[in-house]
Formats: sequence, C-alpha cells, structure tokens
Amino acid sequence: MADARKVLTLNAISARGLARLPEHYIVGGDIADPDGILVRSANMHEMEIPASVQAIGRAGAGTNNIPVKKLSERGVPVFNAPGANANAVKELVIAGMLMGARNLVPALKFVEGLAGSDEEMHKATEAGKKQFGGMELPGRTLGIIGLGAIGSYIAEAAIKLGMNVVGFDPAITVDAAWRLPSQVRRAESVEEVLRQADFVTLHVPLLDTTRNLIDAQRIGVMRSGAVLLNFAREGVVDNAAVIESLDAGKLHAYICDFPANALKGHARVVALPHLGASTSEAEENCAVMVAEQLTDYLENGNIRNAVNFPNVKLTRESAYRIAIANANVPNMVGQISSVLAAAGLNIHNMVNKSRGDMAYTLTDVDSAVSDAVMRQLAGIAGVLAVHYLPAA
Repeated sequence: MADARKVLTLNAISARGLARLPEHYIVGGDIADPDGILVRSANMHEMEIPASVQAIGRAGAGTNNIPVKKLSERGVPVFNAPGANANAVKELVIAGMLMGARNLVPALKFVEGLAGSDEEMHKATEAGKKQFGGMELPGRTLGIIGLGAIGSYIAEAAIKLGMNVVGFDPAITVDAAWRLPSQVRRAESVEEVLRQADFVTLHVPLLDTTRNLIDAQRIGVMRSGAVLLNFAREGVVDNAAVIESLDAGKLHAYICDFPANALKGHARVVALPHLGASTSEAEENCAVMVAEQLTDYLENGNIRNAVNFPNVKLTRESAYRIAIANANVPNMVGQISSVLAAAGLNIHNMVNKSRGDMAYTLTDVDSAVSDAVMRQLAGIAGVLAVHYLPAA
C-alpha cells in the first residue's frame, strides 16, 4: 500500500467529493502536518499554513479567501473548480433576469402590505398592479461580461429564451471560445456590451483590473431602463454609482448576490445572500473536481485547474517521478538535467511548462532517486519545491 496522505478539511466538504480521495488517505478537520488542504469559504489569509502542505483545493471557483501569492512563493499549487457550479449560477442569473424584468420582488412586497378582507385586497390588487408592469425576454439583448463556463451556459440559456446575446472577454481561452454558442456576438470592449444590452450580467474574477469594473462612467453608457446583474464578486460593481443611477431612473434594477448596507432597503435592488453555488449538486460537483485534482497532484504531480500553475499532465512511463516547481528563469531544465545525469539517472520522459513567473517540471527517470539527489535538486537557485512521487 502507498504511504498514507493526510488531507485537512477547513469546511464541511461534500461526502461524495471526499469519497474520491483514495481509501488510505487520512482526512479530517483536525490533522497535523497535512499534505493537502480542502477548503470552501474559510479565510486562510491569517492562517499559519503548515510547511508540510503541498497543495490546496478550493471547492468553488473564487480563491479570494486563499493567500495564493504566498503559496506560489512556496511552490504550492492552488486548485479550484471552474465550471463545477456553472449550472447553479446560470439558473440564478435567469431567475434574476425574470425578477428584474417582471418587477417580482416589489410586487411581492406590495402583496405583503395588503390588508383588509379578501374583497378589499382584490380591489387594491387590481388598482395597484399597474405599477409592476414589466417586459418579456424574447427579442431583448443580454450582455455578458466574462465568457467562461458560467458565461457560456448563460448565453446558451438566453438564446433558447429568444434573447439576443452580445459578450466580451479579453482573456477568453480556446476551450471557452469553442463552448460559446455561435449566435453570440463578440464585442471588442465592455462599453460596446453596455451600449447594446437591456440586461447586463457580470462573470469576472475580482482582480485589481476588475475592481469597480462597473462604475458611474460605464453606467452612463448603458441603455436607460437596463437591468444590471452581478453574481460574480461584490467588488466588481461600484454600489454608490448603482444607487445614484437607480435614483436618477437610469438603471431599472440591480440584481446581485452580495448584500451591503448601501443597497439595503432600496426599492429597485434585489440583493440575495450569496446563493450562486448554494445547491447540493454544485457543492458535490465542486468537491468531486478538487478532490480528484488534489489526488492526481499528490500521487502523480499532474496539474489541472490551478490558479497559479500551468496545466501539466504526463502519462507515467516509469515508476520513478520527480515534480519540481520553480521560478520561470533561464536554464532551469538544463540544471535539473545536469543533476540527474551526474547521479546516473536516465530521463525517460520530461515535460516543462510555465505560467507567468511560475514554471513546473515533471520528470520520469529509469531508477530510484536518492535523498541526496533530491537535496541537490532542491538546492538549485530558483527551485521552490521538489517532490518525489514513486508509483505505488
């Protein structure tokens, strides 16, 4: 049997996801010196992450609760689960569009405030319902900013509802482009989307470049009476600018997943309690994905869906494998090869990829690797982490 790996869970992780970890793994919420960590929403920024940790899996898409930069400096990949909650978010966005289009929340509040007999309530209903008249979705234009898995799911659903769809994503991947329905019109800027859309939905990560992405200036180019939806991250919208626009009658409604005091109580704001991925199916899908990714990394060194490492997969052709995370600097592969050659180790197969300042090398060799060789590899300037992964 392979050596038991230890995985620390910082939140309740779906049992279906945990079942994807090998049976001999030791898993729990109170484990010392873990090899890996599985987390959902726990804030890890103030946590003292043990030196034993080789990888972290976030059972969700966002990683704002994880100190990714510090972990990168230690050569620790941070995995997430892009697309695993895409259907759950898609359904909530569609619900949000309907709430905004048909004024459902103000209408519900109106009904809750009715009093008197049934006959009196009926008369008040007939007199008051005109103020909640809305619009239908077919023929309207949906603008999508961010065309990843969630954005493409929403585009497909909106097209089936008879809507026109225009989208923008400056960093769209080849895979995402293939997923996107052919009917989606590609815009060249955020402003181009905003000018054309009756509904605008945001699906971008919170970065320095996306903070307050939708501000007063960009709201100014939107169509009068448009509905803005934010089920991405709270900080990508300037709440003060939204309130000012709603009060001025520029925006018709703001539907979001992030309550805030600035939004609370406004008649044209619907703020939900962060329900985007709150379905049992989404939680299971996310947990399954990150558990599988964490296991493949700990056992084979393969990387898929890490936010700070390149994707690397190498089919095993030897029982003896070395994984090296290093700074993306010249001659690193040459130095690694020289150490292995000097030790009489023949390289059977090797792959090296980079992503920004980070590089990662997987190497299969023909015979066992000694502790001395591992120390030599770890001592190369720029190497951040080295792991020996012999086959079970």
